[in-house]
Order: sequence, then C-alpha cells, then structure tokens
Amino acid sequence: MSPVPSRPPTLDEVAERAGVSRTVASRVINNGPNVSHAKRDAVERAIRELGYTPNRSARALATRQTGVVVLAVSGDGPEVFGDPFFAQVIVGASAALEKTDLHLMLSLATNDHGLRRLQTFLQTRGADGVMLVATRGADPLVDVAAKSGLPTVFIGLPLHGTPPHYVDVDNAGGSRAATEHLIRAGRRRIAMITGPGDTAVGRERLRGYAEALRLAGLEPGATAPGDFMEASGAEAMRALLSARPDLDAVVAANDNMAAGAMRVLRAAGRTVPGDVAVVGFDDMPIALHTDPTLTTMHQPVQSLGREAARILVDLLEGGQPVSVILPTGIVVRESA
Repeated sequence: MSPVPSRPPTLDEVAERAGVSRTVASRVINNGPNVSHAKRDAVERAIRELGYTPNRSARALATRQTGVVVLAVSGDGPEVFGDPFFAQVIVGASAALEKTDLHLMLSLATNDHGLRRLQTFLQTRGADGVMLVATRGADPLVDVAAKSGLPTVFIGLPLHGTPPHYVDVDNAGGSRAATEHLIRAGRRRIAMITGPGDTAVGRERLRGYAEALRLAGLEPGATAPGDFMEASGAEAMRALLSARPDLDAVVAANDNMAAGAMRVLRAAGRTVPGDVAVVGFDDMPIALHTDPTLTTMHQPVQSLGREAARILVDLLEGGQPVSVILPTGIVVRESA
C-alpha cells in the first residue's frame, strides 16, 4: 500500500486507489446512483485511507464553480413557501445535497424585479446549476434559466415542450386512478376541481379525470378551476354545487382544494362521503386533518426534490442522468 501523500489527496487518487473511474468516485462522494455496493465500498475505503476531503474552494478557483445551486419557484407571493408541497420539495433537495459540498439557495421570482435579480445572479455565474419548480405557461423563469447556460432540472414538466432533464409524477395516471376509485364505489356524477390551466400538472390531472370517465362510458362531468390553494377549492365547490346540485363525487387536483371543498359541502348540509365522496391529490399532512380524513393520491413529494438534486449533481459532475417519472398510489381514508 502506497504511503498517504503529504499534500491533500485528489479525487483522481481516490479513484486510482479504489480501482474505479473518476466519475464513479465522484458519484460515491456525492451520494449518486448507479454504483455497485462493491465499488461504493472500495471508494469509501480509499477515502478513509487517503484522508480525502472534498474541497469546493480549491475546485472553485480551478473551475469557476461557486458551490451554490438555486431552487427557483414561480409563485404569486412569499406565502408559496408556506405550502407544504414546496416545503417537502425543499426537504428532499436538501437531503440529496447534504453529502455534497453544494449549498442550496431559494429564489422566489414573483415580479419583474425578482426576475431581473435572479437573471443577473445566474448570468454572472453566481450559481452552478438551477432547479425550477411550478413553472406556468410561458414562464419567464424558464427563459432566465435558459439564457444563463447553466445546467437546469425541472421539478414538474413545463407546459410547453419537454426539457432534457426533469422529475415529475404520473399526474394523468394518478388522476385517472382517483376517478376510477370513485367509479368503482358506484359514483356516477363526478365533478372535478381542476388546477390552473396554464400549468402542465393542472392539464394532466384534468386529462386523467376525463379519460377515466370516458373509459367507463360516463358523460363528461362538471369542472371548476382552482389555483391549488384552499380558498379556491371552496370557491370552486360553491360553483359546482350551483351548476350540478346532483353531483355525488368530487376529484380535487390537490389536497388543499379538497379541504376547501369539504368545508363548503359541510356548510351546504352535504355529508362526506354519504352524499358526496371527495378524493384529493398529493397526500399532504392536511389530508389527515380534514373531517372526515381525506382519501387522496399519494405522490412522493420529497422524492421530487431529492431526484432533481441528484440529477443536477450528476450533470455538474459530467454525467448523463436520465429524467424520472415517479409513480403515484391511492391512499384510502374516510372521505371516499
């Protein structure tokens, strides 16, 4: 065994000691995927023997890297970070970066000033890469990221086009399964509270709902739009009751709106699930605190953030990661 060098060991020396490629050694250090247990053990053993410590400052001088990655969110205001969905995405991304020497910076671009500030930050190479969340329509945030030339990963597909690198869930399949659950329970007049029409997730969940009705030979149901917030679910439910007072089930495009809908149903004297069954989407903590508890489609929200960060790290290390579509699954509780 060769002696430990007096200078700090390099990543190449770790790879050589472990008998693996530099890319494999980097993936182990950054907790990346697609590494066998044997190679991972060999790299970790080499790290211990050589006393290797990743040094982002030294690498920054050589590669102009900053050690910062940005999680940029499109939203209508700072309260978006109070939504448990975004909180869980942040938890997942942070967990994936925990074993790297990358720092996560949050950016909420809600107005022109915020966009210009982010654009300047990215174009001056203030960050090494970007993760984009909740893009809408012709979102200027997409253009800002593209002009920066930085590696970019989408959390949720954009409305137009398919980017090279993204993480999403099977939104149409999940919404179809939610609607089929209601059909199997004997519901036939099924309405939907949709997500925003300028988002891919809103359109995909509407598509899955419509497909389920069509495949079951049922007439298209009444729909009312929401913005994924609880208040909009309540407003949409009032509109649906006015348009279709005979409805016997509701699919809501997320749990927040389902909670708002259930509040309105109770105020209108409708029992859940006796008169109207309700199914949400996301499986957020609010699903356990509605009365009755909410049947919902579970999506692995933390995994969205974790997988996006993993892909971004792989890109920064010169890898060729594959985009991911994560599965959903129904969680049956009391509301349907």
